[in-house]
Amino acid sequence: MNDPIRVLIADDHPLFREGVAHSLSGKANITVIAQAETSEEALRLARELLPDVVLLDIAMPVQGGLAIASEIAVACPATKIVMLTVSENEDDLMSAFKAGARGYVLKGVSAQELANIISTVADGEVYVTPALAAGMLVEMSRGRPYDPLIELTEREREILQFVAKGLTNRQIGEHLHLAEKTIKHYMTNILGKLHVRSRLDAAMLMTRRHEVE
Repeated sequence: MNDPIRVLIADDHPLFREGVAHSLSGKANITVIAQAETSEEALRLARELLPDVVLLDIAMPVQGGLAIASEIAVACPATKIVMLTVSENEDDLMSAFKAGARGYVLKGVSAQELANIISTVADGEVYVTPALAAGMLVEMSRGRPYDPLIELTEREREILQFVAKGLTNRQIGEHLHLAEKTIKHYMTNILGKLHVRSRLDAAMLMTRRHEVE
């Protein structure tokens, strides 16, 4: 039997946050390990507990959910981030994925649907609420062809540039002052986002991008 998915819930509305925690508590494959009321608390708990999935609201006080999503993505590369929000704004949607989110879900989703989405994202897939996904595809189809590299965070792009130069995970870690294990986690995320199987394939995408530019 697989270990349950460890989830951190971050939302500044206690009733909503506790309601989500309660609805997920009955799912055998999910364990809510902590709740956060502020973006700073979310970052601190993510660093301390290293959850498998963080459910994060966009409208968080002080820094905001998008800014903290980016920080969590850098500090905890193995943690998957799912934005759970009321915002249907396409700019928020695109910004969330650029920040490192792997899921974008509108509040109002049922408990079972949310549990399924958490499982999907924890398995390495990407999820967008269907009503927004169609608009996202239309937006990406305008102008020049879709570039999968836009899904990468700045840190992931930086690491991929080193990979394209032929550096090993250990060498990249030395350059960035990060543990080799952390670089390995980043590479797992990069391969998943780019839908490729090897670091060579990922490096080739980066090389082609530079050739076009």
